[in-house]
Amino acid sequence: MPLMTAQDLAPLSEALAGLRIAYGPDPLQFGELNLPPGDGPHPVVVNVHGGVWLAEYDLAHTRAQALALCAAGFAVWNVEYRRVGNEGGGWPGTFLDVAAAADFVPRLARDYPLDLTRVAAMGHSAGGHLALWLGARHRIHRDSDIHTAHPVTLCGVVALAPATDLVTLQSRGAYDRVVDRLIGGSPAVRPERYDAAMPSRLLPLGIPQCLIVGRHDADWGEFSSTYLASARSLDDHEVNLRVLDDAGHFELINPATTAWRVVLETALELIAR
Repeated sequence: MPLMTAQDLAPLSEALAGLRIAYGPDPLQFGELNLPPGDGPHPVVVNVHGGVWLAEYDLAHTRAQALALCAAGFAVWNVEYRRVGNEGGGWPGTFLDVAAAADFVPRLARDYPLDLTRVAAMGHSAGGHLALWLGARHRIHRDSDIHTAHPVTLCGVVALAPATDLVTLQSRGAYDRVVDRLIGGSPAVRPERYDAAMPSRLLPLGIPQCLIVGRHDADWGEFSSTYLASARSLDDHEVNLRVLDDAGHFELINPATTAWRVVLETALELIAR
């Protein structure tokens, strides 16, 4: 079975963009809002794109995903943020941007028919890590650089091949030591930052979390099993893991795949809860 590669994402980037709205003053602090037909109020997905937290990868490749979610009845807030390589990206800007984008949803609800009782986070790869982090950040110590008061209330998280284990990635020097650049140092040098940035260190989160991975995802698949084990050890039974036999890493965000049907089904189930 041929698996999708990063090069296969190019056609997905050709999908129409949603309504571009700034949530902050920096050019990269914006989101694209897709609204389904009807009066609403619509359930909301805050979608966080991946790309190993690097500036080279923006939200364009998730536009097809956002349109597919919208066609299923979700309002989709597809967010951009400063990344490693962007001015202000890394620590703490990447985290504060994603938090600010999520917390902008109540502001959007002043102008658009959004249901603030049904707001979920979704993300893929590095974005899966950040989506889980959005669900975890109410547990961050107030002294942390990435603590924010009164985070938006989420009804759950759908994390697609999430890069949850920053310590392991850092130890491997993955992607030209991207984790060192994201966090600003190693776990030995910046232990408090890893404690605040890793959702697994903030468990239990108190909300449903569904992790979905492809069985053939050799780079990222292992991390979800580790995350699930951490959750179970802390009596967090709101975490579920689905492993898809016919998928690698990128099939999860391609609406033309069978894997996508599972992603959509999971999102609908989570919102229904």
